[in-house]
Amino acid sequence: MIQKNKIYFIYNIQMSLKRIQKELIELIKDTPANWSAGPESEIDLFRWRATIFGPTETPYENGIFYLVISFPADYPFKPPRIKFETKVYHPNIDANGSIGLDILKTQWSPALSITKVLLSVCSLLSDPNLDDPLVPEIANLYKTNREEFNRRAKECTIEYGNYTGRK
Repeated sequence: MIQKNKIYFIYNIQMSLKRIQKELIELIKDTPANWSAGPESEIDLFRWRATIFGPTETPYENGIFYLVISFPADYPFKPPRIKFETKVYHPNIDANGSIGLDILKTQWSPALSITKVLLSVCSLLSDPNLDDPLVPEIANLYKTNREEFNRRAKECTIEYGNYTGRK
C-alpha cells in the first residue's frame, strides 16, 4: 500500500510539473504588460515570484507589488497559494498578504491558469470585492469615504509599494 501511494504521489508531481511548465512557456511567449511571474529558481518550479505594477487611475498607480506563488503537488486540481509580500491597503488583502479571491478558494477550477489568476488579482486592485472583504474595516471605509480610502491606500503604496512616481 505504501509503495502504491508513492507511485501515485510521483505521478501527481510529474503531471503538475508538466502543467506548470506549459503555463510558464505560455507566459514567456505572451508576457502581460502589467505583471510578470516565473519560478524563483531553475531547481524548484513549484515556487514562483510575481510582480504586479499598480493599475492606472487607482491609489496603487506607480506602485510595484511582489507576490509569492506556491503550487501544490496536485496542481491544477488544487489552486496555487498566492500571497502579497508587499504590504497593500485593500479590502481583499489582509496584513499577512493573504488574498480574498473566490477563484483561489471555493471557485477554483483546473481550467484556470496562473495567468488567469494573476489577471484576477490585478483586476481586484482596480475593483475590490466589497461583498466579501477580507478586511471589513477597509471595505467599510471604501464604501463610506472613498477619498480617505484612496489617501490611505496611496500612502501605503508610497511607503511599501516601491513607488515609482512623485510623492
